[in-house]
Amino acid sequence: MAESDQQFGDAMRLALAAARVAATHDDVPVGAVILDSDGALVASAHNQKEQLGDPTAHAEMLAIRSAAESVGAWHLEGHTLVVTLEPCAMCAMAAVWARLDRIVYAAPDPKAGAAWSLFNIPQDERLNHRCELIEGVLAEESATLLVEFFARRR
Repeated sequence: MAESDQQFGDAMRLALAAARVAATHDDVPVGAVILDSDGALVASAHNQKEQLGDPTAHAEMLAIRSAAESVGAWHLEGHTLVVTLEPCAMCAMAAVWARLDRIVYAAPDPKAGAAWSLFNIPQDERLNHRCELIEGVLAEESATLLVEFFARRR
């Protein structure tokens, strides 16, 4: 087991559980959690685009919003975003704006991923903040969840 799996495996399992909830609402099964500097859970969310009719209701956006509310500030230094799918450009930029320390994600997203696959927004030198990136934590489990979801829809 990789060190990152040991460090973030429990948090990713929580994110996967949230992703499964999204699927019950016909939303793409993506889940996200935010941890504080001690590794304690601050926020949890799942995709709710279909449920809320909101194109910005990605798991990451909802988790960041919830964490900021919980902390009482939009600056989330010392916090980690753990998400089941590589963030898109919107979510990657939100992580930068929120000043998250790191983004941990499971499966890559070759069509829309903005944390390695298509772009590397969280580590772009031109921005005022950069996030550490850790990829591949429980990637197979997350990818399987997505493949099964889309297979059922076809």
